[in-house]
Amino acid sequence: MATGFCNTTLLAPLLGVGAGGNSTAAADYICNSFGSVSNRFTDTAFAIDTTYLLFSAYLVFAMQLGFAMLCAGSVRAKNTMNIMLTNVLDAAAGGLFYYLFGFAFAYGTPSNGFIGKHFFGLREIPQLGFDYGYFLYQWAFAIAAAGITSGSIAERTQFVAYMIYSAFLTGFVYPVVSHWFWSTDGWASPSRTDGNLLFGSGVIDFAGSGVVHMVGGIAGLWGALIEGPRIGRFDHTGRAVALKGHSASLVVLGTFLLWFGWYGFNPGSFVTILKTYGESGSYYGQWSAIGRTAVTTTLAGCTAALTTLFGKRLLDGHWNVTDVCNGLLGGFAAITAGCSVVEPWAAIICGFVASGVLIGCNKLAEKFKYDDPLEAAQLHGGCGTWGIIFTALFAKKEYVAQIYNGGVLGRPYGLFMGGGGKLLAAHIVQILVIAGWVSATMGPLFFILNKLKLLRISSEDEMQGMDVTRHGGFAYVYHDDEDSLPKHGFKMRKVEPSSTPNTNTSTPVV
Repeated sequence: MATGFCNTTLLAPLLGVGAGGNSTAAADYICNSFGSVSNRFTDTAFAIDTTYLLFSAYLVFAMQLGFAMLCAGSVRAKNTMNIMLTNVLDAAAGGLFYYLFGFAFAYGTPSNGFIGKHFFGLREIPQLGFDYGYFLYQWAFAIAAAGITSGSIAERTQFVAYMIYSAFLTGFVYPVVSHWFWSTDGWASPSRTDGNLLFGSGVIDFAGSGVVHMVGGIAGLWGALIEGPRIGRFDHTGRAVALKGHSASLVVLGTFLLWFGWYGFNPGSFVTILKTYGESGSYYGQWSAIGRTAVTTTLAGCTAALTTLFGKRLLDGHWNVTDVCNGLLGGFAAITAGCSVVEPWAAIICGFVASGVLIGCNKLAEKFKYDDPLEAAQLHGGCGTWGIIFTALFAKKEYVAQIYNGGVLGRPYGLFMGGGGKLLAAHIVQILVIAGWVSATMGPLFFILNKLKLLRISSEDEMQGMDVTRHGGFAYVYHDDEDSLPKHGFKMRKVEPSSTPNTNTSTPVV
């Protein structure tokens, strides 16, 4: 009898001739005991990896709260309830449709290279490699893509349009893209089981600069283009007019929550943690790569934030906290593709360039009169695209081998690291096919909704604000200085300090 590394036939003679016929029984007992211990270690490994994956899923889901706070602070107060409700809807509708269709389209294996064909409604789950925790983690990613899109079309979109696009994006458009690049059957996946890799490497989009951020950003781009800018965003001469969000505090709160959640987004994409790279007992394993991934994520975001701070100061003359927050998030969106396969010093380059990409995209948006209240298309689409290119330039040979090739060298890696241009070619293909797929699916959807008058609200509702016209009241009592429309109820107004000394020491009543 053989139990893993213990063989009864080989062990029995070593127990001694004096034991007689009992040597075989003793060998069986020892091997069975070792087998039980081995099974317990295997169970423990699965439990540790599942716990790690579930914790990462909870972190990524917490990003929805970050999106909600960021969106709420970035819009005017009269639309706060509307944007908060859309964030709740993204999670709720996304959960149902990803359960019914999305997860199957993304990871239903065995399948073809285009779309998955199994696991509808989580049938045939759990099984080896596909447990409930994996579904939860991937669902959190799917609703993140939908949350990106909602920011681009904020303050002017009918609620029914949100429901339709969110279900379509999380149930079909996003899952197909994730199948291409993350499923073991995907035509451009670096983990294809048959070894038939695009340009010999597949696409290294580790946590989704393309799969998540480009998809959400391009979908938002089409929605905002078809809807047109908000009323008052550009004056009669075409000059841009800032329609500032009502709460920088909520923007900062949302940014920190997203920062926190990104440690589940990027490091969590390893899915497992209990894996060695080399000899057993080594200090270096997947746990170290996870730590490095958290470091590269941090450095890219920090660099982008500081670069944006000083860049906008030079351009506009202000230390703007909202711009810094967007710069930080742009750095995170860019590093997401290559966070696991680049050195920390390369992450600083990634963040620095991502800041310039975001500032440049915002300048182009103003020039072409494109209105995106959260800069979502520029941030996620633009910086996500840069992140894909960055990975193809700076991916390190050893890290690519460890994560994608079982430690065996030979895969194409970063062009600037001496790895040739094959990985860059694969990544250029990724950019083109994501842009084409999302444009071919989400563009017509928004166009049809617009033709059916289901996309944009009326001018009267937009001027008055969707909270009162569509959602039954205000998120809180407020007064917009630029809004001259009459409103019912109590109003808060700013009290400016008097230019003359006030001898009355009593507290004024407002």
